[in-house]
Amino acid sequence: MGHGAAICSALSGIGLTGVMRSPLNADLARTAPSPIMEVLGWVATTPLPQDRPLIDLSQAAPAEPPPLAMREAMADLVVRADNVHLYGNVLGLDELRAALAARWSGQYGRGIGADQVAITAGCNQAFSAVISSLAAAGDAVILPAPWYFNHKMWFDMQGIGTQILQTGADFLPDPERAAALITPETRAIVLVSPNNPAGVEYPASLVAAFYALARARGIALIIDQTYCDFDSRDGRPHDLYDDPDWADTLISLYSFSKSYRLTGHRVGAIIAGRARLAEIEKFLDCNTICANQLGQHAALWGLRNLDQWLAGERAEILSRRALLEREFAALEGWELCGIGGYFAYVRHPFDENSDRLARRLLAEAGLLILPGMMFGPSRDAGGSGQAEETLRIAFANAGETGLKTALARLAEVNA
Repeated sequence: MGHGAAICSALSGIGLTGVMRSPLNADLARTAPSPIMEVLGWVATTPLPQDRPLIDLSQAAPAEPPPLAMREAMADLVVRADNVHLYGNVLGLDELRAALAARWSGQYGRGIGADQVAITAGCNQAFSAVISSLAAAGDAVILPAPWYFNHKMWFDMQGIGTQILQTGADFLPDPERAAALITPETRAIVLVSPNNPAGVEYPASLVAAFYALARARGIALIIDQTYCDFDSRDGRPHDLYDDPDWADTLISLYSFSKSYRLTGHRVGAIIAGRARLAEIEKFLDCNTICANQLGQHAALWGLRNLDQWLAGERAEILSRRALLEREFAALEGWELCGIGGYFAYVRHPFDENSDRLARRLLAEAGLLILPGMMFGPSRDAGGSGQAEETLRIAFANAGETGLKTALARLAEVNA
């Protein structure tokens, strides 16, 4: 018997293989796995049609690296800037915090201080850090359905209750319905605009109504603005910073990953009150200590040098959005329910749930599209039926040819 086989045999004898014997966090065990991991499994196990190469419309991530000029600047930093290899400030690179504060102050017409900005290892960490500063096991947060699945996963694994705010046919959350959900355990309301997964852009008046509700009830309003650089509207998306006391209620999240294609470098941000950031600093210090230093310097370089390039990226995304809107109108029986940012949310015409249909689209049409079942409760779990009827199309990563091909394949799918 070889050494490896002998070790495995010995471990098996004391119960260390096959079955987990040590304690397991029950909340983590009850948390559903990431849908992205699940669909990657679909691709690995599903025979694809040979005449239809895979078109991946599943994930909201840039498919290309940062622009060459940024990569060259990053390469120079790796060689010449010692500090990109060392620990940095827990709340982020001072120059980046100041630059983002200045950018948002200019966009919103109000002063936001550098000490009201924290830099995080991606926007997912920004969300986790904010929630950890607000809620503990047994508390609750209001989350509109359909939701961004990582938000729901974080609540579940922390033992935080999700108070599901069902949306209507327009996929816009209703402040009055939210008000009816608030209990003594409620700590916050979460909004995402432009929305993931539904794509819809929340009107400023709607955001203001949620802010007024949160402020009146003494809870936080969290707005995830990951896709704000691709909002189809010109000007600021809301007026909440006009309130001089915004920091008592409002917490905004931002991502450099989508704007500058820095997904692999993990750079996000929190805009919040100073007192809250002092608490968030504790979470970050125990988590990553600091966000990726090279990524932070790259984001700073982007803020200083890539405004024109980013405007071009936005124009290209809006062009793809317009193409999808035009072409989708010709699909018989399908309905475009929401579109914006990176996503289109569509209602399918078939008498089968979205999970089953998504698998069939992969096998028959070579299309990888996420089902609505991954973004909200099923009917069996108290949902409205939206989850079974909808699909999310991540259109931002597909060029004109890819989008037209994908829609042609959808048109050919039979019930």
